[in-house]
Amino acid sequence: MAKVVIINGSPTVGSRLTAIMDFAEQSLAAADFEVSRINVGQLPPEDLIHTKFESEHIVKANGLVAEADAVIIASPVYKASYTGVLKTFLDLIPEKGLAGKIILPLFIGGSLAHLLSIDYALKPVLSSIGARHILGGVYAVDAQVARTEDGGFDIDDVLQDRLNTAVEELAMETRLRISGVKTVSK
Repeated sequence: MAKVVIINGSPTVGSRLTAIMDFAEQSLAAADFEVSRINVGQLPPEDLIHTKFESEHIVKANGLVAEADAVIIASPVYKASYTGVLKTFLDLIPEKGLAGKIILPLFIGGSLAHLLSIDYALKPVLSSIGARHILGGVYAVDAQVARTEDGGFDIDDVLQDRLNTAVEELAMETRLRISGVKTVSK
């Protein structure tokens, strides 16, 4: 069974990003993928800030990344980039820790003004830790994910379609990679 790990870069539990990650996770689980999640905001701050590579929490998180066939990097956008807590975790992934993995960025921001944050802020860092097959990703706007009265979320149809397309591409590319078929980096 193919494995996907979702790296949640949000420092806030229950944010709109959660709805997007849940959507992706449910879609992948329905397609027979084993999905795990790393909630970076819940890792011990001292391990992240002091780059404690040997910390049991960091070792466990990096183990999930190492075992994964594909990685989803999810983050809200603050000040035209992904979160600082996500950056501290990415700094703890070994130099070639993303080599051979299919990567799907999922970002959410307040407006379209930061649409290029995936390309200009995230992709260079991912490349520096071995990522060579980074899919286009999905950038959502807060208005596309509404909070419901019961505490849940409602994702608008346009965003659902974009997420479906992205997750289907991730699934297809991951299966091709596992089967040994060469894929073309984007």
